[in-house]
Amino acid sequence: MLSKMLLGRYIPGSSVIHKMDPRAKILAVVLFMIIVFFANHWTGYALLVTFVAFTTKLAALSFRFLFNGLKLIFLILLFTFSMHLFLTKGGVVLIDGGFFTIESEGIIRGVYITIRLALLVLITTILTLTTRPLELTDAIERLCKPLKKLRVPVHEIALMMSISLRFIPTLMDETEKIIKAQSARGSTFMTGGLKSRLEALLPIFIPLFISAFKRAEEMAVAMEVRGYQGEEGRTHYRILDWQFKDTAALICIVLFGIVLWLVRQ
Repeated sequence: MLSKMLLGRYIPGSSVIHKMDPRAKILAVVLFMIIVFFANHWTGYALLVTFVAFTTKLAALSFRFLFNGLKLIFLILLFTFSMHLFLTKGGVVLIDGGFFTIESEGIIRGVYITIRLALLVLITTILTLTTRPLELTDAIERLCKPLKKLRVPVHEIALMMSISLRFIPTLMDETEKIIKAQSARGSTFMTGGLKSRLEALLPIFIPLFISAFKRAEEMAVAMEVRGYQGEEGRTHYRILDWQFKDTAALICIVLFGIVLWLVRQ
């Protein structure tokens, strides 16, 4: 399951979303993160779900592919829904268990927040699936360029974010390989008490950390022998090209936000 995680992965393609300028895609995601809070009832959330489904089709991605890659995220969504189910009060009491009650407002708020989180995860996943890590680095650096006047190391921050995204799938693959190797040696991870399960995870974490530090050292040496000195004297092989379709996409998202705000009213 870990090898199927989509966070940080890039899927090559020639869809409309793939061809967009990465700066436009990042701005679009930021706008969507703001717009998603405009929804306050079923109509608004239905419009948001329709928008994300349409974006997924434009990116030429399969809904089944996204579902299989985000299975672990559903545990977080289930936990979020459960918290609202038992802690949010209001409306009609549906179940009275004595020390706890389940009320209609808790179910409604739980569903709303769960849908909101799921949509945010999906839209950011589409961003990483359709954008190369190097393009994300360049886009973040260009968008944060005004911060350089405040002596913020924009280039270094963008580079660290790009490397982190790039190595998340690698670490997931490495974790799954270690789990399979330990299982072949007779290790069990899902039996016994909590203490024994935590102790069984040590043979996974130790080689995983060693592998991560080894990869970091190899990358540092590779960057050093290539003469990397940060942003100083650095040129760009790939030039970002903002086109009319990028502007049109942002305008469409703003218009969608206005429609959602009117529906909210």
